[in-house]
Amino acid sequence: MSLLNWTMNAMKSRQQSGLSVTLAITGASGAIYAREMVRTLVADARVTRIHLVASESSLRVLAEELKVSGRNDLTNKLLGTEYGDSRAKVKQLAPTDIGASIASGTFLVDAMVVLPCSMGTLSGIANGMASNLIERAADVCLKERRRLILCVRETPFSIIHLRNMQYAAQAGATIYPVIPTHYNHPADETGMARQFVYRVLAHVGLPQPNAYVWKADAT
Repeated sequence: MSLLNWTMNAMKSRQQSGLSVTLAITGASGAIYAREMVRTLVADARVTRIHLVASESSLRVLAEELKVSGRNDLTNKLLGTEYGDSRAKVKQLAPTDIGASIASGTFLVDAMVVLPCSMGTLSGIANGMASNLIERAADVCLKERRRLILCVRETPFSIIHLRNMQYAAQAGATIYPVIPTHYNHPADETGMARQFVYRVLAHVGLPQPNAYVWKADAT
């Protein structure tokens, strides 16, 4: 059985008691994707715990792109007012909290998504630096053979970026560049980001009911 099939089967059995997902936000452009990921995970009844870690650099991007400022109450700022008690699923962690639960392999996390993933974070993960909680949590996913999705965001890629993506992929991560689809004719930027998030979640065993599915013309 392949690692992907084994992971998917394990996640299906875990869904009965609820899934735990780590979402890391780093300092690359694309804050809207992070916001839509938080909102989708919170709304998904199969997910019972979301560990949210925002890097220091991500806070500046969030402020510039979403007008969301500061680390305090970040979860509520990203969610808005629509999610009620479901927002209690989110546990916000500081990137400096290297002793947090997700830094240990004995603490079960079903999947980790880094969205967006900066080239600096990619480098730290690919080279095993583990210098902060995001890098350490990703390192744990790799060594424990858990799903790790790196939604890299940069243009163009240098040879250093490409090599780091290769290293991370060889270690077990999935490189999932922030490349939105257009064939589904998204109405706006939010719809485009949401469909990208749906595709990422389908990749970790959390397909979303409103995800666009390509259908060939009838013959």
